[in-house]
Amino acid sequence: MLIRVDCSAKSKLEIFCTHGHQGDKQSDGNWFSKWFVSYIWGPLQKLLEININSPSANDNLKTLHNRYMYDWSAAQENILLVTGHTHQPVFNSLTHLERLYQQLEKARTLNDRDTLKKIEAEIPRRKREYNFVNQSFGEMKPTYFNSGCCCFEDGTITGIEIYDGLIRLVKWSLVNGKPERIVAEEESLKSLARKLAIIVG
Repeated sequence: MLIRVDCSAKSKLEIFCTHGHQGDKQSDGNWFSKWFVSYIWGPLQKLLEININSPSANDNLKTLHNRYMYDWSAAQENILLVTGHTHQPVFNSLTHLERLYQQLEKARTLNDRDTLKKIEAEIPRRKREYNFVNQSFGEMKPTYFNSGCCCFEDGTITGIEIYDGLIRLVKWSLVNGKPERIVAEEESLKSLARKLAIIVG
């Protein structure tokens, strides 16, 4: 699905929303694979509770898939790619760990000791979840967004919302038996359009 957004008289954004299997040789444009997965493999996998080797379960494939999705989106003009498939939320082309390292650099520059302490305490926990960091994370264009997962082991759901001129990474969790929505990251589409115009210009 392609959504066109007029951010101002001069700036426009296109938001390309896709499931995320695109770019995967086993899935992309393969009619047999589509038929086989839909009618044979999918039901069999569900019945036997088989977890295949996919980006959602393999960190190396997750990294590779995220790189493909980012490379494609960064090569486009004024397009944001919103996708899924890896079970790892990505916002503005950064994973949570990469965003922590970005915040760490900023806190060091500002000599903000309280923030430094909090970030340094959180990084080891995030590294246990996913340890890859793109070495050029500081120069990445904010073009790739991954919705994350609707089936984390603890029942948490993450997703991307686009509403009222904003794009958000949201997290739903059960708190005292009631669903609670937390906005983890948020940015205005106008701000993204300006950033991309500056990068392209």
